[in-house]
Amino acid sequence: MTGPLAAPELGNTVLDTLAGDRILPVVVLEDADRATPLGAALAGGGVRTIEVTLRTRAALAAIRTLAERTDLIVGAGTVTSADQVDHVVDAGARFVVCPGFSTAVVRRCQQRDVTVIPGVATPTEIQMALDAGLSVVKLFPAEQLGGLPMLKALAAPFPGLRFVPTGGVTTANLRGYLDHPAVLAVGGTWMAAAALLAAGRWDDVTKLTTAAVAESRESDR
Repeated sequence: MTGPLAAPELGNTVLDTLAGDRILPVVVLEDADRATPLGAALAGGGVRTIEVTLRTRAALAAIRTLAERTDLIVGAGTVTSADQVDHVVDAGARFVVCPGFSTAVVRRCQQRDVTVIPGVATPTEIQMALDAGLSVVKLFPAEQLGGLPMLKALAAPFPGLRFVPTGGVTTANLRGYLDHPAVLAVGGTWMAAAALLAAGRWDDVTKLTTAAVAESRESDR
């Protein structure tokens, strides 16, 4: 079961929605024209948030298209510089996700009044996030760092901190993460894998998303 958010971010619409979904699809889009059917497929599967990574030239255009939807909250991932924060926020992103912790990125996000979820892999980075007034961080790459045992070890000294494990998370192992009280949600690419997007297999995207949402609901019982 999920616990309450730490005080600094109570009432944050993005985090509240993510906490309700418990699933964050992470997508790498090579073709911005596929953003429209992708958004429909993910929303049809029951999620309300999506992270579009800045790993392709199509990312900003895809964010602009997806930001027009009223049933999805769109965020930008793989953000590594303050300039990128400006670009994605101007394109319509309502939250920013980073692979690591960057003081410059966090500061710019706070200046732009946009939610930021920085990546962490060590207690030092977690302490930096707390010092910046954050209460939600991304554990990345979660499985490669040691998976659930690593998350438990990192969470123990920091009560109130919430994690979004990403990296190697799938329907097969997400329940273990979501059952831990320090986990807000999990992120992953398996619901909208590159091969599915390239082939336009939107029904499969919806099926995988539906299955992930159903599995996440089981963890809340």
